[in-house]
Amino acid sequence: MKTTKPRIQRKKLYQAPLHKRYKLFSAPLSLELKSSHNTNSVPVRAGDTVQVMRGDHKEIEGKVSRVDLREYRIFVEGVTRDKIDGSTALIPIHPSKVTITRLNLDDKWRREILKRKGSATAKAELAEEKIVEETEPKPPKKKRTKRKKARKTASESGGA
Repeated sequence: MKTTKPRIQRKKLYQAPLHKRYKLFSAPLSLELKSSHNTNSVPVRAGDTVQVMRGDHKEIEGKVSRVDLREYRIFVEGVTRDKIDGSTALIPIHPSKVTITRLNLDDKWRREILKRKGSATAKAELAEEKIVEETEPKPPKKKRTKRKKARKTASESGGA
């Protein structure tokens, strides 16, 4: 976000459109997935298996059963609370507090996104290698000086 004011940041978060909310739904990948897909984080979807990293339910692993884009929360199977009437309710968790351990790759669009993100990091690494190889000094550029136009005085221009 471009602003540093907390009030404006909260307003943008609460009023964000769906395509921006989707990006804010990202969670870090586990070490094995990071190395295999060449990317650090991916937006969480229903069907992914995640491990809770923070809070009272730390280190519990389960499948994401529901995603709430409006409240920025996910619901993980196994992370429940017993209610007074005896029923159980799923506890909402923010996606940044979990790590994705297994991705749901049923969707071909998601596979394409992962390929694209992974290839972008590979291209960046290749670009860095090329820069390291090109260490030849380039000749300095000649500086151009701008010529100032002489101003006409009032008597020369015919003015008063």
